[in-house]
Amino acid sequence: MEVTRSSLWFLVALAAVLQPARPQTSKPNIVFILADDLGWNDLSFHGSDEIPTPNIDALAFNGVVLNNLYTQPVCTPSRVALMTGKYPIKLGMQGPPTYGAEPNGLPLSEKLLPEYLRELGYTTRAIGKWHLGFYKQAYTPTRRGFDSHFGYYTGYISYYDYILQDVYQNFGEFHGFDMRRNDTIAWDVAGKYATDVFTDEAVRLIKEQPADRPLFMYLAHVAVHTGNRGKNLEAPQSEINKFNHILDPNRRTYAAMVSKLDESVGRVVEALTEKKMLQNTIIVFMSDNGSPSFDSSGRGFGPNVGVTANWGSNFPYRGIKNTLWEGGVKSASFIWAPQFQENPRVSKQLMHITDWLPTLYSAAGGNAGFLPKNLDGYDQWTSLTLNLPSLRNFVLLNIDEKQRYAGILKDNWKLIVGSTANGSLDGFFGATRPRTPYNATAVLYSPAGRALARLSNSLPFATGGTAGPMSGVRDLLAMRYESTVRCNPSPEGPRARSPCPAGEACLFDLVADPCETNNVAKKYVTVSGQLYEALKYYRRLLVPQTNRPFDPAANPARFNNTWSTWMY
Repeated sequence: MEVTRSSLWFLVALAAVLQPARPQTSKPNIVFILADDLGWNDLSFHGSDEIPTPNIDALAFNGVVLNNLYTQPVCTPSRVALMTGKYPIKLGMQGPPTYGAEPNGLPLSEKLLPEYLRELGYTTRAIGKWHLGFYKQAYTPTRRGFDSHFGYYTGYISYYDYILQDVYQNFGEFHGFDMRRNDTIAWDVAGKYATDVFTDEAVRLIKEQPADRPLFMYLAHVAVHTGNRGKNLEAPQSEINKFNHILDPNRRTYAAMVSKLDESVGRVVEALTEKKMLQNTIIVFMSDNGSPSFDSSGRGFGPNVGVTANWGSNFPYRGIKNTLWEGGVKSASFIWAPQFQENPRVSKQLMHITDWLPTLYSAAGGNAGFLPKNLDGYDQWTSLTLNLPSLRNFVLLNIDEKQRYAGILKDNWKLIVGSTANGSLDGFFGATRPRTPYNATAVLYSPAGRALARLSNSLPFATGGTAGPMSGVRDLLAMRYESTVRCNPSPEGPRARSPCPAGEACLFDLVADPCETNNVAKKYVTVSGQLYEALKYYRRLLVPQTNRPFDPAANPARFNNTWSTWMY
């Protein structure tokens, strides 16, 4: 029977009413792990045979793999969408990432996700990257709903010295340390590996969390973003040595960075288990956008394309970070919760990063119907838990009025107008070859896998040991097969040009053509017209970009060589 959108809304509303009310003390803990610039093809649950990620895979294969979740194309806009539940075009935040010396930030008029959750009784913790403004103290995390913040304000840091080097055309290089415990500079972390440092903090906070309060932890890693010039990619040598099967030294170091990220996930799950919190926790894992990848020669990109290569891979998707191709805006992601262990699956439900605010608010026991009506996110909690169709059939990918490109989705149709960096990023980057056989047993016996196995025996819905973790390697491999995207990208690889004639729109059927190789705009003129009209509607809602001139007063040399608030 076909389910219409009106009947779907009725089913979701009915399901929400029929679900038993949760007691006040049963609000779930929420751990949101946000990777930075992680590629679709850099996680082994998506079919990669180069970089094993057993802890991430264990959660993904015992939860819901979100194979149709979209983000914004770059860092700051994705975080804006996550924290506000709104498309960045409505806030003037749809352009490039915010720079360290830029007096800009997420408008103070906006109420953020941690503020909503704190009203529901949550302890709110932020760890890692902020990148939503700090030029005035009012823009910093502990003034925007977080009870604490251990991390950095700017867009990236190097992994051992916690320094950001920014070069400004009129002012030269600004060079400063950027790591804090709330408002206090954390000099003591220098020399320690950032992924480990952020994980240590997450484990500490979990151990100290009061049993009578739910926890919202936002763990926004620097991994696997590049660092500064001369130290773009960093990982412990002992970890790098595990990947000698990868010949390219940059890709090898990148693999070690991903492996440390996977280790972090395992340690967080172990800490939740030891604290007896895992059985009442929701874990979301996702990347903020696609990887900047690398070019056909294994080198980085030129200086004028707006990205710095990190040697990740979005293959087989077209495009990279800072583009609206699938490789730039489709996120490697999943959600895990105890109730998903009984029936794990690969989801094709259409979602956008704006959906997390109403979805997690609803999962936390809040009534999403009381949220502001101008949010762009949808409450997908009931759709996820009952495996109903997504409430969303449109996704605005972005409208950049300065760069003159835009993109929008409706169901399986995707319309793109314009391009980034004069089309130099339109190809297929980061192709990899199988390197090692997939070790499904390592997934089952990873720290996360063992924790989930122990948990399954204590869940009230466990039936004869069949609930919970995947019953065996065969089921795990079947789910991995379903999670893997298969298509035929252009043999021209990075040199492949856009299938859109100059100045014309591209239309793709993502079910038939997930790698965006066949422009069907002229074949489906009506669909193209509908999506173009939708773009025009959103264009009328656009607030012009608020990127402001860089301010020399932000120079860290004025603040003991630290990146600090400089306006009051």
